[in-house]
Amino acid sequence: MIVTTQSLQFGAVDATALAQGALATLLYFVVGFAVLGLGFLALDMLTPGNLRHQVYVDRNPNAAILLGANHLALAIIVVTAIMTSSDSLGQGLADSAVYGIIGVVLQGVALRLLDAFVPGHLRNLVNEPRMNGAAWAVGVSLVAIGAVNAAALS
Repeated sequence: MIVTTQSLQFGAVDATALAQGALATLLYFVVGFAVLGLGFLALDMLTPGNLRHQVYVDRNPNAAILLGANHLALAIIVVTAIMTSSDSLGQGLADSAVYGIIGVVLQGVALRLLDAFVPGHLRNLVNEPRMNGAAWAVGVSLVAIGAVNAAALS
């Protein structure tokens, strides 16, 4: 009978690479968070009233659906921008920020187009106190547009 033992080897840890990766993670998070914040402000400007108050105080389901859908769409855009950005940290952060801001602008344009072409008005939908199926339709449209926007990143 032959008995063999294998030793477990961890190898060396490159502290510099680890620190650089951790810093990159924090910086990409800041860029993503900033883009989502900008997206919230843009949506707040494009919808009637104070969006934060409507969602978190008035608990308006239609406003919450639009906010959630818009954030999901922007997250898809930001994730794609980060994943397709340059391997160089500075250029990658710039790529992610610029494409994220373009995503915010395009989502705002899409919302305005939806408001123009969909029967009824966004103002009436957001101000409706009861959940409305149209809010889901607009929300899903925003996510779909965000996915197309993300796929357009190259």
